[in-house]
Amino acid sequence: MPASPTEATLETFPNPAKRNYRIHFETSDFTSLCPVTGQADFARIEIDYIPNKLCVESKSLKFYLASFRNERAFNEAVANRILDDFIRACSPHEANITASFSARGGIALTVRASFPDALKATAGLRGRSDVRRSPR
Repeated sequence: MPASPTEATLETFPNPAKRNYRIHFETSDFTSLCPVTGQADFARIEIDYIPNKLCVESKSLKFYLASFRNERAFNEAVANRILDDFIRACSPHEANITASFSARGGIALTVRASFPDALKATAGLRGRSDVRRSPR
């Protein structure tokens, strides 16, 4: 078992299909550590992606995700790190990560990160006259 995400390897294999299709991974067995308190943060992690030439092998993903167990990081950083590492490993056509962290102090937190970046896709909407803005 890798001691940290830096030591972990997301293994891949050649995509066996020629068509676009979605792969969905999910686990409720994810923990990382709060960088402020050191307390465990528990999360459900979901990964949806459309593979390009490579697919991610599920056992290596399990070990990679388990490597966050002793990692101190904010929830937002964790979700974006998982997406960045996933993209680096398999260069998918599209990938979406949803990290739903359990409530602490009465507040639950869900982080969704996408590739290609959802903000870039909507950037063309800024400045258009048909976009409604709230009154000041």
